Amino acid sequence: MAYLDKRDVALKTQFGNLAPGFYRNVAKRCFDVGVVMILVLPVGFVVMVLAVALMLEGASPFYVQKRIGQNGRQFNMLKLRSMVRDADRILANFLADNPAAKAEWDEKQKLRDDPRITPLGRLIRKTSLDELPQLWNVLKGDMSLVGPRPMMPCQKDIYPGKAYYDMRPGITGLWQVSERNESSFAERAFYDNRYHDDLSLASDLSILVKTVSVVARATGQ
Repeated sequence: MAYLDKRDVALKTQFGNLAPGFYRNVAKRCFDVGVVMILVLPVGFVVMVLAVALMLEGASPFYVQKRIGQNGRQFNMLKLRSMVRDADRILANFLADNPAAKAEWDEKQKLRDDPRITPLGRLIRKTSLDELPQLWNVLKGDMSLVGPRPMMPCQKDIYPGKAYYDMRPGITGLWQVSERNESSFAERAFYDNRYHDDLSLASDLSILVKTVSVVARATGQ
């Protein structure tokens, strides 16, 4: 499960002199805001195009979901809509009729073949384009570019880790660029703890570089 490679070592060497405490408490937030300001125009254009396409599917293009943030505070996370309306009822009925799917959901808190996802939604989830509106959450300070995957309130009782609550959740993170679709929900805590212990500018840059590769391979769910 080691995630350091030669590229990581090079980044660590180049940026390792930035004190971890200073980066964690001050510079990481400055880095987030700076990157968002650079990306706001091109990302805004992509989001606008996708929003129009989703509207043509007959759906409201955006939806808001409650997530657990730093120090356990709940916030409203913004996403492009990738699921049909009344998705919670559809999921409950599907799991009730499919024991194998119920077991998969209980272990991973997601489904490989999710009946709630629309055709366009499947595409934007695989490429992680549904996450782009979360740049707004980063700008507001609810999230970071890199951090643990945002957790739903209903998942709080089954999540075994503690480091999560010391950080802002991220649009991308160590788990997403590691065993993204293969690990259990509980195993995410390993990656969150590992990221928390190694948090630095070098590790964030490494994860961002790897995220580009993951998105290009379209391996999301």
